[in-house]
Order: sequence, then structure tokens, then C-alpha cells
Amino acid sequence: MPLTVGLKGRAEALVTEQNTAAAVGSGALPVFATPMMAALMEKAAAAAVDSCMEEGQGTVGTHMDLSHDAATPVGMRVWAEAELTAVEGRALTFSVAAFDEAGPIGKGVHIRFIIQNEKFMAKANGKVGK
Repeated sequence: MPLTVGLKGRAEALVTEQNTAAAVGSGALPVFATPMMAALMEKAAAAAVDSCMEEGQGTVGTHMDLSHDAATPVGMRVWAEAELTAVEGRALTFSVAAFDEAGPIGKGVHIRFIIQNEKFMAKANGKVGK
């Protein structure tokens, strides 16, 4: 499947004690943590293009510009939606948004790069011992 603007992905989760701001250290309250919302947005973006990757390819997140606009308590379902808005060589730009059962909770722009998995891991693992 070719990479085309308009591809969409979705990811969802249940807010539990483990993904709250208090648990991950991004705040003191038991509400859905901003870093976990960012991760959910990344998961949705990756899902939008995973089926377009060739054997041995993947994507990695390189930039996230987001706002977290509403708190979500433990027990509510949250989800993120991503839409591919630009393809520039290996750079993929997504519009991302997150929601809970009461409405929108965040939005932003996310950039991912297409990588060769083995080459990427070899470079990352090459840092060990330096």
C-alpha cells in the first residue's frame, strides 16, 4: 500500500492507576498523564502507516507538539486518532487528537521518520560502551 496523505490510525486505552500523572511522575494527581497521551498519539500515527512499510522498515517518532486540554480520571476510556498530512521523503507528518468519553482532551502535530530497522538498531546499540 502506498503512503498517501489521508491515511488514518487509532489507538485506545483505559485510564488506570498505572498511566496517571501520579504514577509516571508528570504530576501529583490520579488523572491520565500527558506523556501517556503523547504515547497513545504516537501509537495511532504508527498504526496509520504500519501496513505501508516494506519488509525491514519501520517508523520512529522524532517530534511532538501537543496540548493536553482536559483531564481524564481513572476508569474512563481514552483514544487517539492520527491522520497523515504530509509525506516529504522519509519524513511523515501527522495531525493527532485525543479524546475521552466526554470529548476532546488534546491535539497536536507529530512527525515520524521511516527507518531501516536493522540499521537503526545497529547505530543505537553502537552507543553502548562509548
